[in-house]
Amino acid sequence: MAAKPSIPKGTRDFSPMEMSKRNYIFDTIRQAFHLFGFQQIETPAMENLSTLMGKYGEEGDKLLFKIQNSGDYFNKLTDEELLSRNATKLASKFCEKGLRYDLTVPFARYVVMHREELVFPFKRYQIQPVWRADRPQKGRYREFYQCDADIIGNNSLINEIELLRLIDHVFNKLKIRVAIKLNNRKILAGIAEVIGEPERIIDITVAIDKLDKIGLDGVIAELKEKGIGDSSIEKLLPILQAQGGNKEKLQTIAQTLKGNETGEKGVEEISFILDAVEELSLDSTVELDLTLARGLNYYTGAILEVKALDVVIGSITGGGRYDNLTGVFGMDGVSGVGISFGADRIYDVMNQLNLYPEESIRTTQIMFVNFGDKEALHCLKLIEKLRNAGISSELYPGSDKMKKQMGYANSHAIPYVALIGESEMGNNTVSVKNMNNGEQRSMAIEELISILQA
Repeated sequence: MAAKPSIPKGTRDFSPMEMSKRNYIFDTIRQAFHLFGFQQIETPAMENLSTLMGKYGEEGDKLLFKIQNSGDYFNKLTDEELLSRNATKLASKFCEKGLRYDLTVPFARYVVMHREELVFPFKRYQIQPVWRADRPQKGRYREFYQCDADIIGNNSLINEIELLRLIDHVFNKLKIRVAIKLNNRKILAGIAEVIGEPERIIDITVAIDKLDKIGLDGVIAELKEKGIGDSSIEKLLPILQAQGGNKEKLQTIAQTLKGNETGEKGVEEISFILDAVEELSLDSTVELDLTLARGLNYYTGAILEVKALDVVIGSITGGGRYDNLTGVFGMDGVSGVGISFGADRIYDVMNQLNLYPEESIRTTQIMFVNFGDKEALHCLKLIEKLRNAGISSELYPGSDKMKKQMGYANSHAIPYVALIGESEMGNNTVSVKNMNNGEQRSMAIEELISILQA
């Protein structure tokens, strides 16, 4: 017997029912993007490795899926290089392209390539898959969708506030209770300077960003492993352990960073955002989290993550301010800020909490039973009227036994079945069975349309 086919770890197939649920999420987010004035673009699944490498930090570079060159790529390699077994060096020789790791770096590349066509500020959104060579685990996949919204070409903090309102709007629509966690990379940079480790900002942020996963002791151990001294760690502890509400945490960090220009600027920015959020009264909880770091190197200002309150899972949305991401592609001084909804994690949350409205997972509203060729042709004419009225309808394709046709309707959760025989054709009516309660009655096609449109 042939081996059963499989798919790569960290990827998934989706059934029609699952796709109905996923499309409900995508449609909800897409409608919100349009409501807030964002315009859609798309970029290729693969980018040149020169575009991707060095933009996500050392850990991110390791997680890039690299695409092998076509043709005889060994021809340009020496025997010495082949025998070295140096995977990184060899990959650089015969891999020129890679699958995109996120949508932000390709977007920056897009902006630079198309700058003559764009009007700034440019508000774009993308809903596309990304790939990461990560270890698959619950809530973490190798192929997953991101739904990104970015505002580039403007450094006003109003943009951050609008993105927070967008997040609040989307999760209200999806009925997911969330907490939005905020911080600022300038605050983190100021902390690194104050504790005497200004050159170790990346090591510090990477470590403290793991606080939820490895705990305080794990963070301390990692900081020591990176060579950060005990006195510096001691100065860092009060910040990692800061308690209280947003105002208390702000007072703590403002006092700690007093006199540090970078840190004070970060405190000023986050204070402005928090004051605006309080004034606008968002439904979602907004919390200042001084341990939030966001591992990506390109963030320079406000950073955020969104956590679901009723399900244990990683962040379901993230983002932040990047002041010069386009600079690596030769276009300096263009500030941007963006967020990314993790559609696959949102899907997992929605499934666990069963939050899908009934209409979102229904496809066909009514199925016509097939009694034979003459009846089928008559049904097709009526189906055309229903479809013109925006009602999803289908005819069972073969004149199989009634039990089989009804079983098809049940298995697809079709709520109504139409039965048209000689008598119905003669008096121009439709016999309609409600599959939920078993009731059946005859009616004119106009009445059926009215019922299904209600």
